Amino acid sequence: MDTRALGLLGGLGLVALGAHAEDRLPTIPPAQYNAEQKQAAVEFEAARKVAVFGPFEPLMHSPQLMSQARAMGDYLRYKSAIGNTLSELAILVTAREWTQDYEWSVHAPIALKAGIRPEIIEAIAEGRRPAGMSADEETVYEYAMELVKNKQVSNTTFDKAKARFGTKGVVDMAGIVGYYTFLAMQLNVAQYPAPKDFKKLPRMPP
Repeated sequence: MDTRALGLLGGLGLVALGAHAEDRLPTIPPAQYNAEQKQAAVEFEAARKVAVFGPFEPLMHSPQLMSQARAMGDYLRYKSAIGNTLSELAILVTAREWTQDYEWSVHAPIALKAGIRPEIIEAIAEGRRPAGMSADEETVYEYAMELVKNKQVSNTTFDKAKARFGTKGVVDMAGIVGYYTFLAMQLNVAQYPAPKDFKKLPRMPP
């Protein structure tokens, strides 16, 4: 992997984590789970083959919500109608819009491994429209960007996406953007930190 790609995996920006990170909704040690949290954790590990992690840790303060969110993610992350590579592109657009460092730190490496080119990832991180996207990448990028920026999708963009991915695809794309918006909101509210070696995304002007 080239140096540029490795830099992307580390993230961009220089702002240090806030002093109150994790104070709002601290991670609950498994030994302190109540009965509902224990059941939610068992179901999570059965579905994901790992213990509760990342955005699901603050969500464990509401274990029923966590379980419902995990179930939706099981489909949108791994089985959506647009495929795992293009879904990662939509996730990055969403993480960038919410300046969600943890979400970006997880999904930028996944997107790179899935085949999204480093220069596309870098452009999204910097708030620029990527050059040289494939036709499918362009369709997903435009759809996701209009949703996050305009809160709706134009007829032209919708028709283009529907012609390529069908009605299930356009519904799933909105679902991916909505789901990762939900996770980004929860992470931002919790002030959940990105990994210590990750440098924050550039902060964009309002």
